[in-house]
Amino acid sequence: MTAEVTTLEDRQTWQAIGRGTMCKCPHCGKGKMFKSYLKVTDYCASCGEQLDLHRADDFPPYIAIMIVGHLLVAVMLHMEMTWHINPMLYIYTMVPLAIILPLAILPSTKGAIVGFQWARRMHGFGHPAQA
Repeated sequence: MTAEVTTLEDRQTWQAIGRGTMCKCPHCGKGKMFKSYLKVTDYCASCGEQLDLHRADDFPPYIAIMIVGHLLVAVMLHMEMTWHINPMLYIYTMVPLAIILPLAILPSTKGAIVGFQWARRMHGFGHPAQA
């Protein structure tokens, strides 16, 4: 009795992350990843890859908030050390930015994480039928 060995194709992690960041299918880079704001499509319309196997959960918002938080703190520190700023200016500028920027980068962040999971064959993406 011979054992059957299944060889899976190599998936480029950074390429999949880049395609996901552009909200495209991590496999072909052509089809859309999302059918709405953050709802991942079931299958890529271009290549047929199943995309609804991801388990991104709370990681994309965490990453988006961390990125925006670090950027805004750096800007606030620079403004405070360079000029004498009225504290209300922070309220008028930084609070809206702290709300808008994470929402703006959230789809790209989620796409990158789904692309990473696809490339690393996590959460069902690694099934030989999906290769």
